[in-house]
Amino acid sequence: MTVMSVTAQKSLTLYRSPNVHVEGKAVYTNLPVAGAYRGYGAPQGFFALECLMDEIAVALAIDPIEFRHKNYVLAGEDVPIAKILGEGREGFPVVIESTGMRECLETGRKLIGWDAIHSMPKSGIHRRGVGMACVAQGSGIAGIDMGSVFIKMNEDGSFNLLMGATDLGTGSDTALAQIAAEVLEVPLEKIMVTSSDTDITPFDTGAYASSTTFISGAAVKKAAERVRSQILEQGLVLLGEKTGAIQNGFVTGMRGGRISYGDICTRSFYTENQRQIMATASHVSYDSPPPFNATFADVTVDTETGIVSVNKIVSVTDAGQIINPQMAEGQVEGAIPQSLGMALSEYMIFDESGQAINTNFGNYHIFTAIDMPKIIAKFIATHEPSGPFGAKAVAEIPINGPAPAVANAIFNACGVRVRDLPITPEKIVSRFQS
Repeated sequence: MTVMSVTAQKSLTLYRSPNVHVEGKAVYTNLPVAGAYRGYGAPQGFFALECLMDEIAVALAIDPIEFRHKNYVLAGEDVPIAKILGEGREGFPVVIESTGMRECLETGRKLIGWDAIHSMPKSGIHRRGVGMACVAQGSGIAGIDMGSVFIKMNEDGSFNLLMGATDLGTGSDTALAQIAAEVLEVPLEKIMVTSSDTDITPFDTGAYASSTTFISGAAVKKAAERVRSQILEQGLVLLGEKTGAIQNGFVTGMRGGRISYGDICTRSFYTENQRQIMATASHVSYDSPPPFNATFADVTVDTETGIVSVNKIVSVTDAGQIINPQMAEGQVEGAIPQSLGMALSEYMIFDESGQAINTNFGNYHIFTAIDMPKIIAKFIATHEPSGPFGAKAVAEIPINGPAPAVANAIFNACGVRVRDLPITPEKIVSRFQS
């Protein structure tokens, strides 16, 4: 139910559409159930929507990029479906506070070489084409996801950051430590992270739904700000001053006195105004601001064999302020092969009794290193008021665009429109010949 809700809610967030009708059916079968996967229903919805948008643009003789420029939601506009359809229950209102969709589209247009390839003659056995897709996602689940953290100061001026957020390989330990270091004005190595140990760390709903940076990161920022306030207060007491500021690991008074974080903590422990400088914070958000993305695909189709070669994927994302650019780029580069597999090669085969036949990676074909196209991942800087330092989610959105972009590129290359995935050579050849 929740996957189906996300399919409708996320895909219908993208375009200005006051009238929306959604029907969903849950069906029991004798085959494996569908469940959670990166994107959580959004990739399926955007495949249908973005192929439809392309078909409409072709029917109206409008450039697909220009058609989307005319219809995507703008800053200041609300998203009616978000309030009606949450994730398995009634949701919360969404007003778009930040969007870089125009810049995503125009950046991708240039990087893929859209104007040259889209209009080039399509003839011969090997035909080249480009396609694109606009997509959105959310930043956590509004009104459900909650993150908690605890920060304490040590005598050497370092800090222990304890948090329930779990680093599943996403790099969240690093990203959240960066947020704490930024607030406290210390080097990253001064933040010592302990995460997801239920004996000692605070509660966190979980590392899912593109929520960790947006939700848990906001909790880190709150706790770090409280610790920073205590450091300043204690430092001024020790300096005998009433006003001052924090700068690069020191408290400086207005009359020129200066004391280091380490001295503040040590004297607070043993000699003056004794106390432990520490703070806890929790964060829950009733906002789930959508990140936006434009994905472009450059493909070559062999019209005799139906084989599709993906030459290049350009993925341009508005995820607000990127906390760690290298890890964000890694999220994009990890999502693209997942979507390309869904687009071109991955499907289960069952026998008459419902048993899966292709049960290993020898005959269930995922995209591997030798299959991968050139990838260009770019980010458009925007500022999301509800996110920590202006950040939005980045983990799931890059999986939503490649499949419809490839499908639209195949149509541009050879005129074949395939509406179901994966787009196999057999489907292309049969439709091309007909």
